[in-house]
Amino acid sequence: MSMAPQLRVRVMVVEDSLVVRQLLVHIISSDPRLIVAAAVDSAEEALREIGRVRPDVISMDIRLPGIDGLEATRRIMSEHPTPIVVIADSIEDSSLKISMNALRAGALTVVEKPVGLSSEGYAAIASTICTQLYIMSQVPVVRQRSFSPWREAQASPTARQDPEWSVARPSTMGIAASTGGPPALAKVLGALPQDFPLPILLVQHMGAPFMEGFASWLNGLVPLEVRLAQDQEIPRSGRVYVAPGDRHLLLSSAGTLKLSAEPPLANQRPSATLLFQSMARSLGRRGLGVILTGMGEDGAQGLVELRQAGGYAVAEDESTAVVYGMPAAAARLGGVNVSLPLDLIAPRILRLARGDGE
Repeated sequence: MSMAPQLRVRVMVVEDSLVVRQLLVHIISSDPRLIVAAAVDSAEEALREIGRVRPDVISMDIRLPGIDGLEATRRIMSEHPTPIVVIADSIEDSSLKISMNALRAGALTVVEKPVGLSSEGYAAIASTICTQLYIMSQVPVVRQRSFSPWREAQASPTARQDPEWSVARPSTMGIAASTGGPPALAKVLGALPQDFPLPILLVQHMGAPFMEGFASWLNGLVPLEVRLAQDQEIPRSGRVYVAPGDRHLLLSSAGTLKLSAEPPLANQRPSATLLFQSMARSLGRRGLGVILTGMGEDGAQGLVELRQAGGYAVAEDESTAVVYGMPAAAARLGGVNVSLPLDLIAPRILRLARGDGE
């Protein structure tokens, strides 16, 4: 008996350049999982058509005439919440900044813009675009809403506690996120003071060309100093070290940062699990791990090992996670001391870092 045909994912392409729009339509049409439901050249047209077309996912150019991709993302997320994949020019600083702000406004991910059939890496970029459109079409997006910490605290019976009186004061913090990560990281790190007493090692799954732009965007948003990690660097408190594109970030037994080109783990490089495992080995009880929104299971096994070594692990609660994948996997495997809504994570981290326990 034959399987019922899988319904194709309906994509709306928003792109003002005719050449790139035709290229995207060609790329998307060649993928058996996807179908182009509409291709428009402005945000205004996208907003007019979205109710009629009802796409499953939107491919969004950032630099549009009239309303730009950031404002379009804001409006779509408040009027017709739809998964949005930002297609950005990875070398243009201005479009990088807008892309990061679009992620903050509710877009799910950013991928590199294709630049012509013959260009170097075209096949890889085309395949990434299709895969991301397909995967993101499955994310149940909601209208952008803001959480009040009080309401979340009341509504979150899942903030299950471990007694903290026995917790060692951590010496280093690792934090990891994937889908939905940039705004979540901005919120957690933005609530930490400039004199935060620990160094922070950060893994965010994102295309390699965007990591530098992501680090500088985050640096402009939060009180802490944020930059790409460098090999052999000695981490200092109050600084955030971001794993660069396509490299694992590890903490060596000597306490220095190590960048590694060893193969991806579960398709991820950087891998949160490798970061947390290295922290478990080199810090033991003095490791603090935090896992936020993201698809898949990266980081879960690493947090299990961090906890087994006596460290402490905080996960984002399902009530605020854009995708409750990575935190759910960590909790399921027993790698989590406490699950908290996003607003309550920074205060908890701060108490732990200052050695106040409960």
